Amino acid sequence: MSASSLPPQIPGDPSLPSTPEEIASLIALGEEDSKYLVEDFFRNPEKTAFQISPGGQYVAWLGLYERRQNIFVQEIGSGAEAIRVTSETERDISGYLWGSGTRLVYIKDSGGDENYRLFAADFDGGNPSDLTPYEGVRIDIIDELKDNQDEIIIGMNANNPELFDPYLLNIHTGEAKQLASNDNPAEPITAWMTDHEGALRIAVKLRDGINTVLMYRDSEEDAFREVLTTDFRVTVQPLFFDFDNGSTVFVTSNLGRDKAVVVRFDMARGEEIGEIIFEHPKVDVSNLSWSRKRKVLTSVLYSFEKRHRHYLDSQTRELYERLEQQLGDAEVFVVSMNTDEDKFIVRTFSDRTLGKYYYYDRTTDALTELADISPWLHSEDMADMQPISYQSRDGLTIYGYLTLPPGRDPQQLPVVINPHGGPWARDSWGFNPEAQLLASRGYAVLQMNFRGSTGFGRAFWEASFGQWGRCMQDDITDGVQWLIARGIADPARIAIYGGSYGGYATLAGVTFTPDLYACAIDYVGVSNLFTFMTTIPPYWKPLLEMMYTMVGHPEKDREAMQSASPVFFTDRITAPLFVAQGANDPRVNIDESDQIVRSLRERGVDVPYLVKYNEGHGFRNEENRFEFYKAMLGFLRGKMG
Repeated sequence: MSASSLPPQIPGDPSLPSTPEEIASLIALGEEDSKYLVEDFFRNPEKTAFQISPGGQYVAWLGLYERRQNIFVQEIGSGAEAIRVTSETERDISGYLWGSGTRLVYIKDSGGDENYRLFAADFDGGNPSDLTPYEGVRIDIIDELKDNQDEIIIGMNANNPELFDPYLLNIHTGEAKQLASNDNPAEPITAWMTDHEGALRIAVKLRDGINTVLMYRDSEEDAFREVLTTDFRVTVQPLFFDFDNGSTVFVTSNLGRDKAVVVRFDMARGEEIGEIIFEHPKVDVSNLSWSRKRKVLTSVLYSFEKRHRHYLDSQTRELYERLEQQLGDAEVFVVSMNTDEDKFIVRTFSDRTLGKYYYYDRTTDALTELADISPWLHSEDMADMQPISYQSRDGLTIYGYLTLPPGRDPQQLPVVINPHGGPWARDSWGFNPEAQLLASRGYAVLQMNFRGSTGFGRAFWEASFGQWGRCMQDDITDGVQWLIARGIADPARIAIYGGSYGGYATLAGVTFTPDLYACAIDYVGVSNLFTFMTTIPPYWKPLLEMMYTMVGHPEKDREAMQSASPVFFTDRITAPLFVAQGANDPRVNIDESDQIVRSLRERGVDVPYLVKYNEGHGFRNEENRFEFYKAMLGFLRGKMG
């Protein structure tokens, strides 16, 4: 759709985006003979996201209808044809679950606005219902209530856009009953948690914007009482109640330590109890699995250079050892199981493949392949994702991943530096379609978990506070220098590309280290820290004081924030820049991209600018992904060869 054909009220400045002809010229520049097309890396799978029904009779998955991901259901072992449950054509379904043995619940937003609404339909497609038909309202799922065939518990910001109240929602009729009030903006509740019976018994609220208050009640008839107050830097994250539904919960905690561990916590006394269930010396542990049927802890999953599983239960160990024996070297995960825990959906993957889904019947020891997620991509043609580490200039160990183009001598290569979004997130080992696409075109790709990346302990996270464009950016620069020192990178052919915070890091890279990069691609990135803080979605506003601590305060840290905002220093940018943005982005407003494009164009610098008016924080519709990555390849080829 061209800018001239858009309706008059649209986000952003409609005069700024490049014309379709200009984008087409970029795409044409990137066209070349290759075994794999852009579409091969970014097309929607024919079948993915499998889940088994609670009774174990049916399997559901996301499949394609009109090139959009919709829900399909098939009876296991019957030979019956699959039934399409939904018929979405504008946008993929974002996620779904079995609300009961015969009814599915799913969420979707509109044009990437992230105001997710909840829908439901019977497994045969009958009785479809819009359960939350409210404009401008977002829902989150608090508890699926696996033992309740009629209801789930959701959070919804219908009363106040900044605050989420808990509701008991009937998945058949849409009737909603508010369970508690979140009506104090001065001390907003940011999380709710139920016990094993579905009773709402834990709440977490913010005090003064930076202190976390853990609250508890013995039953829903009682009032919440405060248990523990900590600075937001301290994590005591409830996972689930102990199996007697008493006052003990399992938590991940870094209370009095740097790395988060899994431990029991007594909500009545407000303290950790017993021995640590699991800890790791180098990374936080945030996962704990359990058997709903047998009421035992089963395993801990943690991620360092790769994902690792620590077993707490012999039956779980035996299950995975049996699956791994049959499935070879691939990473193996149980992603869904029935109530009786004898029928499973199993997923495999590696750094070279998105893997397959299988149905496993423990009773008969029968393993049946359900789907190869991307059979058109052959693993032997894909690149290895190598875990690496290097030292920052101030002595921190930075972990990351290097993907080298197959069949190429790893010397003097063109390189794409790819910092992750967040920034309070991390890159992990596995199949990365962006890295694989770039490697297939001869580029090496470096991804690094710069300071502030989560999972490496509290000190590593806090080392990023107030360091946007400074030490965080230095960590990225040090990774570039690490590649150059080893002869892997051709210093004249290094690009930087990232989305969200990675987009900010891209802009900061070409602004504050202008001689380092040959070109850059900014995807939904922040350009101005001041306007970024004022255009966040309303439900982020209770977190503003924390963001001021982590990023900077617009008044107290005005000079530092201005010096870290690329939009004020576009005269320093010498590398060619390509910008892409979703017009409905609720996290990084389109004005962030408009500002940087406008500023450069006012200086006479041509900036290709791709805007999609049916997208938000990243491109979800596959045709938009195709266009973006084809244009990216053309841009890179034109600037680096």
